[in-house]
Amino acid sequence: MKPIVITAATTRELALLIDNMGKSVRFGTGHRELYEGRVDGRNVVLAETGIGKVNTAVAVTRLLERFKPGLLINTGCAGAYEGSGLQVGDLALATTEIYGDEGVETAAGWEPLELIGIPLVTRQGKNYFNKFPLSAWAAEKAAQLAARKGVPLHRGTFVTVSTCSGTAVRGAEMVRRAGGICENMEGAAAAHVALIYGVDCLEIRGISNMVEERDLSRWNIPLAVEKAQRFILKFIEAATDPHQ
Repeated sequence: MKPIVITAATTRELALLIDNMGKSVRFGTGHRELYEGRVDGRNVVLAETGIGKVNTAVAVTRLLERFKPGLLINTGCAGAYEGSGLQVGDLALATTEIYGDEGVETAAGWEPLELIGIPLVTRQGKNYFNKFPLSAWAAEKAAQLAARKGVPLHRGTFVTVSTCSGTAVRGAEMVRRAGGICENMEGAAAAHVALIYGVDCLEIRGISNMVEERDLSRWNIPLAVEKAQRFILKFIEAATDPHQ
C-alpha cells in the first residue's frame, strides 16, 4: 500500500502525529524536518515545509518524487472569515483551494489569472488558473468519518495568500474575491503540485483565529493544530481498517 504523506508549515502542526508514530526515522533533508514511520499500521511520512507557497511547493515536489504516495494531506491552522460559520477551535475541510492574491490589479479592482490568459497548469486538456481541486473521494471519506464520530467539520473553499488578512476589511475583500471560508499560506501550493503529479490531495485545518482586526490574544493555535491532528489520526485509522 502506498504511503500517506502529511505536510504542515511548522513542526508544531505535526507534533501530535509525530508522537503517535511511535518508532520513526528522522531525516535531515537539507531543507526541513522529515519523519518516516507507521501510524495504525499505515506507512506515513510527516514533513515540515516551512511557511508560504514557495517553501511548500519545493517540499511537496521532493516528497512526491521520493515517496510516490497514495495521498497527500496538508494540515495546520487557518484564519476563518466572518460569515463562514467557523469559530476558533473548529475544523475545516477544503473542497477547493484558491490562490487569493495571484492576478492583476486593475482600475476596476483585482482580477484573477484568467485575465492574463496563461494557465498555471494544464492537465488532461483542462486549464487551471487560480483554482485547484482537492480529492473528492478523500474529502467525502473525511466527511463521512466526521459524521460517524460526531465531529463538526465545515466544508468549503480555502484561500491561500502571501499577505495574511489582518483586518476585517481585508477579510471581507478576500471573501468577495473567492467566496472562501478560511485562509492560509500553503494549501493552494500543495494542491497545485499534487495536481501536476496526479496525486490525490486532502486538506484539513484547525481554526486558530477569526479574520478580524489582528489581536493575538484572541488566537488559539495550540487548540487548532491539536484538533486537526487528532482528526487526521482518526482518518488514518479508518483508511487502514479494511472494514471502514
